Amino acid sequence: MNKVNTSDFQKYQAQTTPDPLMINVAEAKGSYITDKNGKRYLDFVAGVSACSVGHCNDEVIEAIRKQSRLYMHVMVYGEFITDPSLNLAKLLSENLPGNLNCTYFTNSGTEALEGAMKLARRFTGRQKIIAAKNAYHGSTMGALTLMGLEEKKKPFEPLIPEVEFIIYNSIEDIDKIDNKTSCVIVEAIQGSAGFILPKKDYLKKLKIKCKEVGALLILDEIQTGIGRTGKLFGFENFDCIPDVIVYGKGLGGGIPIGAFTSSKKIMDSLHKNPILGHITTFGGNPVITAAALQTLKIVLDSEVMTNTLQYERFIRNKLKHHLIKEIRGLGLMLCLIMKDSETADKLVLKAKEKGLILFWLLIEKRAVRITPPLTISKKELSEGCNIILDLLDTI
Repeated sequence: MNKVNTSDFQKYQAQTTPDPLMINVAEAKGSYITDKNGKRYLDFVAGVSACSVGHCNDEVIEAIRKQSRLYMHVMVYGEFITDPSLNLAKLLSENLPGNLNCTYFTNSGTEALEGAMKLARRFTGRQKIIAAKNAYHGSTMGALTLMGLEEKKKPFEPLIPEVEFIIYNSIEDIDKIDNKTSCVIVEAIQGSAGFILPKKDYLKKLKIKCKEVGALLILDEIQTGIGRTGKLFGFENFDCIPDVIVYGKGLGGGIPIGAFTSSKKIMDSLHKNPILGHITTFGGNPVITAAALQTLKIVLDSEVMTNTLQYERFIRNKLKHHLIKEIRGLGLMLCLIMKDSETADKLVLKAKEKGLILFWLLIEKRAVRITPPLTISKKELSEGCNIILDLLDTI
C-alpha cells in the first residue's frame, strides 16, 4: 500500500474509528474493489448496502454522463422542473402501494429522516415522537435523538425534546402511542440491532394504532429499500402500508441520495405556513436523480429482486458452521451472528487479508454483515462463502 497516501489519509482526513480498514482504493467494478497494489477484494458489503447494482454500473455511468452534459445544479429543490427528478418521482409512485405517491429528494437517508420528522410534526400539529430502542437512523442531531442507546447519545446532549421509546416487536408497548403522538418511527427491519425482522403483524398493528390516534407511521427503509429484501421496499413483505417511507443508500447506485415519500395531502403541509418549511440546495440534483432513475429501472426490470431470495437460501444452506449461531435478515440483507464479538472481529479482519470485504454492525457486536451488490453472481457468492468457511476453521 502507498505509505504516503496512508499517512496523508490519517493526517488530513477526519477518522471515524481509531483503526480504519485502510484499503487504498484504485478502482471498483461490479462485485470487486481493487487496491493500489493490484489486490482484488470481493465486496460483501456494497458500501453498506449502497452499491445496489454493483460498482460503476455501465448503465448508471452512462446516465450520469448524458445528464451532466445537459445541466447539473440549477436551483434549490422544488423550484425548477428537471426531467430526471420528476421521472424518478413518477416511477417511484407507479411502483408504490396506497397513497405513497409524492416524494421529496434529499442528499442522504439521514437528511430524509429529518425531513420526515418535521413533516409529521407539521402535519399533525403534535410534538411527541416515538422511536424504538436499539434503533439507528443516522448521526444528525434529530436522527441521533431517535437512537435508543444512551451511551451513544450522551456526549452530544441536549438533543431534541419529546421523544419516547418502545421496544421493537413488543405488542404491549404499542399502547404508549397516544393522541399526543405525532409519529412512530421504526425500521422496517432493525438494522444495527442485528437485522431483526418484525414479528407477525407487528408493523400492521403499529399502523392500526397510529390510525386510531391520528399519528403517522414512518418506516425507515434506508437499508431495506430498493430491492434488497426481494421486494422494492421492505414493508411490502409484512402486509403494512406506512404513512411515510424514508430511504436512500441503494437508490443512488453508489451516488449519494435520500428521499421520503408520503401522500400528496401530507407532503403539501411542508410548502405553506410557513413556505419553505423544508428546503435543500442539492437535494434532487439532476445528475444524482438521473443515476437513481437508472438504478431503479435496473432493479425493476431485471432479475435482481427475485435473485435476492434465491441467494438468501443459498447463503443459509452454504454457511453452516459451529461458530455461526444464527443467520438473520431477509434477501441480501443478512448478518452472521457469531458465538461472540471476538469471533466476529477476527472474521472481518482475516477476511480482508484473504480478499473478502465484510463489516460489523453498529449495535450487535456479534454480527458480521453480508450485504453484497444485488447484481452479484452465484459464483461470486460461493467464492465468498468458501472464504468465510475456510477462515472459521482456523479461528
